[in-house]
Amino acid sequence: MSEYKRPLPQITEYTQAFWQAAKNGQLMIQECRRCGHKQWYPRPSCTSCGSLDLGWRQSSGKGSIHSFTVIRRVVANSPDFQRDIPFVIAEVDLDEGVRMYARVEASPEQVRVGQRVKVSFREATPEITLYTFSPSA
Repeated sequence: MSEYKRPLPQITEYTQAFWQAAKNGQLMIQECRRCGHKQWYPRPSCTSCGSLDLGWRQSSGKGSIHSFTVIRRVVANSPDFQRDIPFVIAEVDLDEGVRMYARVEASPEQVRVGQRVKVSFREATPEITLYTFSPSA
């Protein structure tokens, strides 16, 4: 593992199960046990019915790009991303019906709306394993 020098997500009581699963190479999404609604990002209650009875469901990790942007300049408060310029951040529609934001591990010229992608994982620290997406067939 190389030393990771970028800002990392904060693990909270609502996100702990998600990040633990990521360490095990699994992409999990919240699912309401009352109405079946699936949601991203992890929250304390269902955004559809308000229930507090939420569980986790493993995602296939496959989806398609809904929209994306290419980061070509880093602002002063994020200099650790400078070596990555340019990079792609996308809205990914998972096959399970949830939209999430993620980095896409491809050059900007290789990314397009509607493109199929799959999840992969990279250990940033012993506590945090990050998820990214890359183009798939």
